[in-house]
Amino acid sequence: MVRDSVSKPIIGQMRMQFWRDAVKSIQENRPPHHPIAMALHKALKEFNIPAYHLKRIIDARDRDLFAPTYMSVDKVTDYAEATSSTMLYTLLSILKLSKSDTLSHAASHIGVASSFVTLLRSLPFHASKRRMIIPADLSSKNGVQEEDVFRCGGSAEGIKDAVYDFATVANNHLLTAREMFKDEGVAEAAMPVFLHAVPISSYLVNLEKANFDAFDPKLQQRDWKLPPRIWWAARSKKF
Repeated sequence: MVRDSVSKPIIGQMRMQFWRDAVKSIQENRPPHHPIAMALHKALKEFNIPAYHLKRIIDARDRDLFAPTYMSVDKVTDYAEATSSTMLYTLLSILKLSKSDTLSHAASHIGVASSFVTLLRSLPFHASKRRMIIPADLSSKNGVQEEDVFRCGGSAEGIKDAVYDFATVANNHLLTAREMFKDEGVAEAAMPVFLHAVPISSYLVNLEKANFDAFDPKLQQRDWKLPPRIWWAARSKKF
């Protein structure tokens, strides 16, 4: 998250404004002399990527600077759609597949699942910084007290149940995306985008094996089975 790389939110806002201005300049064919901005200018022109996608990501990251917690699953979903899903829309644009409603719809669900899993994986880190990233509605439903999570980690009352609920929503998004390709699989040209779902699925399986203890150290280890799973997904055109 941007807030982890800046000492004050206002500094993060300054960075976000730089990129807003950069995207505007890129659209006007006068990119700033910044290596990433110049590469973006080339990519937008070469692949006809909508600048709207970049603006949407920047705006979402900007809002996140001042959001210490997510109040509801819906709020996290909105953030995920504006960031991870939008990044996948951008990849579809690069592959000239953005006109497919099916691919875009599936990418939306994969992006949301990706953001949810990223938050679950990072729960121990954020708890060490005294930040609660499980949505408040799930914490309240399961009787989770933030201070208990900060002090006790995975043994805090209700945290495993809250993680289970959060992971279930992520898995539902993954299953929805899979359902769209249950008969013929993903088109070969689009498969590079949907391989993104493989590590999501892998983490959720491992989280279940850990009894939904997101603080289990094994979940932070590299999964040696992931590369062959990605290879098989690419070969079978299913994720």
